[in-house]
Amino acid sequence: MGRRRRDGAGVLVVEEEGGGGSVRIPLEIAGSYRARTKGLLGRSFVDGAILLSPANSVHTFRMRMPIDVAYLDHRLTVIAVRTMRPGRLGLPRPRARHVLEAEAGAMAGWGVRVGARMKVVEG
Repeated sequence: MGRRRRDGAGVLVVEEEGGGGSVRIPLEIAGSYRARTKGLLGRSFVDGAILLSPANSVHTFRMRMPIDVAYLDHRLTVIAVRTMRPGRLGLPRPRARHVLEAEAGAMAGWGVRVGARMKVVEG
């Protein structure tokens, strides 16, 4: 995961604990500075999730909806999950290398919680 990601589409695979399968989620990848700074700003919904990479914090100023935010380390392991209302500033997470954003409530249904492992399939 040490390489730079390009803007584009992919699939996020959330691996279930104990090897019991996985959940696949449509993913938008924001690897450029421009795409990362835009994120979900101005949108009223998102189909799946968006991965900001590299990133270790987010804000929800000018957002239209609350969002779930997962902070991921360099191995794509979840180190924190938060739900943020519009108009908030998230504190930087020093160990985070990537941030995953989705509509509020979505991540719980996908099994995204502290310790969960992810994979990104690009393209």
